[in-house]
Amino acid sequence: MPAPSDALAQDVQRTRSGRWKMLLLALVCAAPVAASYFSYYVWRPGGGTSLGVLIDPQRPIPALAATDLSGQPFDLRKLQGQWLLVSVGAARCDARCESNLYLQRQLRESLGKDKERVDWVWLVSDDERVPDGLRPALGQATVVRVPARELAQWLTPEAGHPLSDALYVVDPMGHWMMRFPTVTQENASKAKRDLARLLRASASWDQPGRE
Repeated sequence: MPAPSDALAQDVQRTRSGRWKMLLLALVCAAPVAASYFSYYVWRPGGGTSLGVLIDPQRPIPALAATDLSGQPFDLRKLQGQWLLVSVGAARCDARCESNLYLQRQLRESLGKDKERVDWVWLVSDDERVPDGLRPALGQATVVRVPARELAQWLTPEAGHPLSDALYVVDPMGHWMMRFPTVTQENASKAKRDLARLLRASASWDQPGRE
């Protein structure tokens, strides 16, 4: 039988080896994501000006008190597995809200075959009823009601602007990682270019649909 000191040394060595293997596995899993962000933010073929602002550190979707429009509980974390293009607005949906919803749909459609990798999401920040006239335009959107105080645990606006001004990009792993300041018809092409770069850079590890 081995001496107690030898057995203890072997246990310590096995524990240390196991930890290194777990760390290596974590690095391997994270490498494709890190590489895609590196290629977007550091090495940018073709150059050009970006509209998107990187969120650092990235913020995973928290457990928020959300509901669908019928009042049933909705876990936002179920949306993981796709890129998300998110807007926030009160149910009455003012001119900025309507513009954001229109641009979300247009940006997604403009991505061609890659649009199937992107979902557009409207987070309704109050308890009012969504106007009946607006609902037909939301057929392809995911609409979830999340109180403003809950959203403050996850999303933050650009300094000096309300949360409803911007569009927010969430990666397939559920991390809010980019914010588009106020998107308009004039700068929407820059937002499209940024989204296309992200999708191109992540093509090696992201596929349409949720597992």
